[in-house]
Amino acid sequence: MEEEELQTTEEVQEVSMENAIDSRIDRAKQAHSTVNRYALGSMAVAIVPLPLIDLAAVSGVQLKMVHSISKHYEIPFSRDLAKPLIASLLGDIVAVTMTKYVATNLVRLVPVAGQVSSFASSAALFGSATYAIGKIFVEHFESGGTFLNFEADKMKNNLQQLFEEGQKFVSKNK
Repeated sequence: MEEEELQTTEEVQEVSMENAIDSRIDRAKQAHSTVNRYALGSMAVAIVPLPLIDLAAVSGVQLKMVHSISKHYEIPFSRDLAKPLIASLLGDIVAVTMTKYVATNLVRLVPVAGQVSSFASSAALFGSATYAIGKIFVEHFESGGTFLNFEADKMKNNLQQLFEEGQKFVSKNK
């Protein structure tokens, strides 16, 4: 009788472990899907014709994305903690992105053709940055991290790689 109970207990534990793994895989898939949606959504912000207003708008999109990701992982969201973390991540790619952003906005001065070109460049830039930031937060939360133990400096190497991956994602989904 004890052997049957032990076998049943082991079977229950095995099923429980499989359910936990499946749940974790589903949660990660949903989080990555959220990142993809927000990356594409942030591209639409490029239509805003006013420089700097578009940056503020894309920052809001990124903040909302991080909020959504934190919900997937049941991490309490704090706007006051998330904003500087996002800004810190962006700071690492700002040298590249700001040069492109400024050039893009100068091109806007050329009627029609410049505005179309500017929209495309800004859209790609916003989508790629949003993608990279989202993926960083998914990786961090997936590893058990929270907003309180997020260290942007340790993410910088991976951030550039994810930004480049985001550029590929954006170009496939234009």
